[in-house]
Amino acid sequence: MIHDTAIIDFGADVHDSAKIWHWTHVRDTAVIGADTSIGQCCYVAGVVGARCKIQNCVNLYEGVTVEDEVFIGPSVTFTNDLHPRAVGDWEMTPTLIRRGASIGANATIRCGVEIGENAMIGCGAVVLEDVPADAVVAGVPAKRTR
Repeated sequence: MIHDTAIIDFGADVHDSAKIWHWTHVRDTAVIGADTSIGQCCYVAGVVGARCKIQNCVNLYEGVTVEDEVFIGPSVTFTNDLHPRAVGDWEMTPTLIRRGASIGANATIRCGVEIGENAMIGCGAVVLEDVPADAVVAGVPAKRTR
C-alpha cells in the first residue's frame, strides 16, 4: 500500500508488503523491508528492515540503518554529518539501530551511534553515545536508567 501522495524515487527498493503513507518521500538509495509501515510526512534515504513501524515526521537520512522490528516514534530526528555546513564538503557518518529497539517521540539521535538490540530510548532523549543492548536511556543528554 503506497498512498497516492507518496513519492517513491526510481531505484528505491520497497517490499510489496510495506505501507507508505501520505506525503512521504522515499529516495532512490532507500531500502524498506517486508511488513514495514512508514507514516506521514517522512523522508527515507536509509535502510529499514522488516516489520518496523516508523511514525509520522521521521527523517531517515542516507547512512541510517534500521534493523528488523524497530519502532521509531513521531518526529524522531536523525543526523548524518558530525560537522554540518551549508557550503563545502560533508562527510556522512553512519548510524545503526539494532533489531527490536524502540525510540520514543521527539528523540534526537546523533550520527555515529549504535543503538543496541531491544534498547529503549525515552521520549525527547538526546542520544550522543552508543546505547547497549536491552538498556533504557532517557534525558538530555541521554543516560542509562535501567
